[in-house]
Amino acid sequence: MKKIISAAVFSVTTFASAQNLDLIRKNYQKAVEDKQVCKEMIFQFEKKNNTGIELAYFGAFQAVWAKHTNNPFEKLNTFNKAKKNIEKAVQQEPDQLETIFIRYSVQKESPAFLGYKNNLKDDKNLLSRNIDNISNPFLKDMIIQILKS
Repeated sequence: MKKIISAAVFSVTTFASAQNLDLIRKNYQKAVEDKQVCKEMIFQFEKKNNTGIELAYFGAFQAVWAKHTNNPFEKLNTFNKAKKNIEKAVQQEPDQLETIFIRYSVQKESPAFLGYKNNLKDDKNLLSRNIDNISNPFLKDMIIQILKS
């Protein structure tokens, strides 16, 4: 009986996490154009303990926020926090393709003078070689789009 309950709880938790991750992915795309979505996602991440992949997305939203803000000091400070969170997430889960995708997308879009382009080639190769192993169609499409751009 305990095994059945544990399995049910795990399934519900996994489903809820998957639903939440789908929303995070969609909002990552929206946040580039929608400052309010970006701000809300950062607020949500700030008030919880994040998994490795959530920490990577937190960093990604911070990097996007650096584009939205006008203050150059805030831009740099926010971008540096973004890099730190993304790199910490990659260290926590180095084999997680989605975390690598997040780092790749941020590095690809960041200005060269910020010096955050050191993993582009390796990340692109890793994502290209493993694209067929990604089961989530929305994530797979996001990765294909960034690799083609």
